[in-house]
Amino acid sequence: MIQSALDLRDRRAGFAALEAETFDLLVIGGGITGTGVARDAALRGLRVALVEANDLGSGTSSRSSKLIHGGIRYLAQGDLGVVRQAANERRILRRIAPHLALTNPMVVLAKSKVGLKGFQAAIWSYEKLGHVDKHERHENWDLDHLKEEEPAVRAEDFAGAVVYPEYLTEDGRLVVANARSAAAAGAVVMSYAAARRLIFEGERVSGAEVEGTLPGETQGSRVRAKVTVNAAGPWVDAVRLLEDPGADRRLQLTKGIHLVFHRERLPVSRTIIMNAVDKRGIFAVPRGRFVYLGTTDTFYPEPSYWPEITPDDVRYLLDSAEPYFRLGRLKETDIISAWAGLRPLIGEEGKKPSEISRKDEIMEGPAGLLSIAGGKLTSFRSMAEQVVDRYEKMVGHKSEPSPTDEQPLPGGDFDLSMEALRSRLGSLGFSPDDAWRAAQLYGREALDIFVEDRGPAAEARHAVLSEGALTLEDYWVRRSARARFDDNGGVGALEEAAASMGVLLSWSEAERRRQIEGCLSRRGRELQALGLAEGL
Repeated sequence: MIQSALDLRDRRAGFAALEAETFDLLVIGGGITGTGVARDAALRGLRVALVEANDLGSGTSSRSSKLIHGGIRYLAQGDLGVVRQAANERRILRRIAPHLALTNPMVVLAKSKVGLKGFQAAIWSYEKLGHVDKHERHENWDLDHLKEEEPAVRAEDFAGAVVYPEYLTEDGRLVVANARSAAAAGAVVMSYAAARRLIFEGERVSGAEVEGTLPGETQGSRVRAKVTVNAAGPWVDAVRLLEDPGADRRLQLTKGIHLVFHRERLPVSRTIIMNAVDKRGIFAVPRGRFVYLGTTDTFYPEPSYWPEITPDDVRYLLDSAEPYFRLGRLKETDIISAWAGLRPLIGEEGKKPSEISRKDEIMEGPAGLLSIAGGKLTSFRSMAEQVVDRYEKMVGHKSEPSPTDEQPLPGGDFDLSMEALRSRLGSLGFSPDDAWRAAQLYGREALDIFVEDRGPAAEARHAVLSEGALTLEDYWVRRSARARFDDNGGVGALEEAAASMGVLLSWSEAERRRQIEGCLSRRGRELQALGLAEGL
């Protein structure tokens, strides 16, 4: 039986609930930070409303590198606080959502013995600083071991490798899990509900006017709250301007792209860390039947749900990866999908994109708007806890300590290992690859979702009834990850998923076709951006 279901189909009831009371907290932004804040506050017993202009996680939070990592590279920048925080938070996520924190060994290649010794010293410092468990500490590989374990790598060009474990997640599903947990604790959650204007009482922000953004929608609400939290990611500055039209710009947006290949084309068993042509770190990450290559780090001028992927971005990754593998050059025609996302970082004058700190910052505006920006996916729970602590200081309220480090997220209430879960799914008729995918995406809930049926129809049904999906894109991109990690970008799942969703969302035949065509058009634009003019 599915618990903590998030069903957002009744829009009239949702907008009415937003207007029915004065909340303790109104959270603007349904990404990982916003849903984390809503979950933390609701689990402390506060009355919470969360509004998101698009789908949950549709901005930065479904477009990350999908890695929960301890931040070892921030040692070199001197961000010891970021390293400590990230190392602790990755342990917590492994505890509350083991399916969304899968062990992902990282192989760091060294060109020389000196380089190898240097990284060994760095990883040793990181393990001490982050209190890394003994069973998760690094290994040292000599050249023969590297050749044996990762035969696709040009091992002869290196002196050896250091291997240490980090975690792999599905970021879009992590957002939805937090939103579901918040709603189960009493939060009112509404997607496709944009905060257009802030409400003021005297000189203090007291909420926001919210408008529905689904096609043809005219509904809206005036949402009142003691404190309003701006967790809008790349749009944080835009919301700050609603409070203070003269507010200075605090964010510096940088763009990262990722390219997806079949694993047969890039056959690595672990994440391979490489140096790009400009000496930045990049990586190739195995995920089921696929491998993705990332990431770029370039300045981007304005917020966007679909940042542009340029030929230069693609060439940068392909050129950088070529010297590391004995596979022949990866080509644009090898790419099966791609994504781009924006990092909403706190700006630092004169620094290159990759040099800007990933520290988070809470900003209190002149009228009491609390804005949270910066930070890393790994540290979302800690950032949320800090925001709610700040709220309690502002209003003079003290609750019990936040329980978010102990209470499992949906699907994370494991009474068996991931291996046992995959075996159980195998008994339901899943292939090994599909069992791996279902276990990672749904955790323990997979055994309930796929009892009678499996495949896109069952996934789409669950997306609507329990995960707040309202469009086919919501399912295709952010609930099922098929747009990124499926043959032909998951296009083959669209008809079946649309048929299932259409019944639940009362779509006409014309609307069902419009939903499918919208996804196909998005796929076509993506392929054209990769230089694949044939499109679909």
